[in-house]
Amino acid sequence: MRADAQNNVDAIEKSLALLRQRMDWETAPYRLEEFNARVEDPNLWDDPEAAQKLMRDRQTLVDSIDSYTAMKQELDDSVELIELGEMEDDADVVAEAEAALVALKDRVAAAELEALLNGEADANDTFLEINAGAGGTESCDWASMLARMYTRWAEKRGYKVELQSMSPGDEAGIKSAAYKISGHNAYGWLKSESGVHRLVRISPYDSAAKRHTSFCSVWVYPVVDDNIDIEVNPSDIRIDTYRSSGAGGQHVNTTDSAVRITHEPTGIVVTSSEKSQHQNRDIAMKALKSRLYQMELDRRNAAINEAHENKGDAGWGNQIRSYVLQPYQMVKDLRTSYETSDTKGVLDGDLDGFMGATLAMDVSGKSRAEAQADD
Repeated sequence: MRADAQNNVDAIEKSLALLRQRMDWETAPYRLEEFNARVEDPNLWDDPEAAQKLMRDRQTLVDSIDSYTAMKQELDDSVELIELGEMEDDADVVAEAEAALVALKDRVAAAELEALLNGEADANDTFLEINAGAGGTESCDWASMLARMYTRWAEKRGYKVELQSMSPGDEAGIKSAAYKISGHNAYGWLKSESGVHRLVRISPYDSAAKRHTSFCSVWVYPVVDDNIDIEVNPSDIRIDTYRSSGAGGQHVNTTDSAVRITHEPTGIVVTSSEKSQHQNRDIAMKALKSRLYQMELDRRNAAINEAHENKGDAGWGNQIRSYVLQPYQMVKDLRTSYETSDTKGVLDGDLDGFMGATLAMDVSGKSRAEAQADD
């Protein structure tokens, strides 16, 4: 076997070994048997929410087992084909098997990274908030670009994206937007995006074509599962209703249906502006509970806590990532030093490289300064 093919085999075997370890492979069949026994319980659906969670957890385990088994079999088949091709001096068979190894290496690496998402709330759906910072109209436009970027990223992964609320800019873009993104590991992937994002470009709103710097803050927090009990004292919240700014025409919102909930002890404010006031109240309460749950997670996890404390105001000195479109093109994460010149791809939602680098840094236990020193 050629050296490059052997290197790919070694890398795949290493990733598969880490996958086995993170899956706790030895106990996986027994856990599946336990899930199957619970699924057959005739009283399972007496609690629909608990039943749905059980079914999701079972399916996640089944998918993990099937995925690992399929990749291990594909590795064995490719190695066997290479050996057979070399014995029979069939270059076409060898080339085909080597190409399969290259593709398999990428898939196994992606699965290994996905397996790192084993935090308490990583598998949950997530809320994503974007707020324009210093820069006026420029920052409002930057906020709309970020909203598009994250929407594209989520859609590529097959996640469901729901707009919770939006405040339009005075001249262009948006002042703020809040989304709910639903799908397996949505929070686990997006949690690394919390922080200030900086854009440098020649402004389309400046007739002098000068270079401008804009800032937006992004905040990500998990949707709390219904089985997690978060108590909210009614005396601690203030609920306001107001008229939502609709799309106009037949879709214009003509009633005071939008809801804003303020949690007095923490100062947390959440909003929802769907057509139904009852629905908005329910959505806003879920968002509030999620925010409170995130605060509890922050207290438990020093790394997450430090990240949120350092997020600060959307301005100089608080950035986690820089997007430079002029005079050169570069997107660079300031925590991991991961960078790419494919600015168009990033703004179209190609964010997995950045998320993966941050996730790997968190798992390694390195601080931001240590990661940059190693670069």
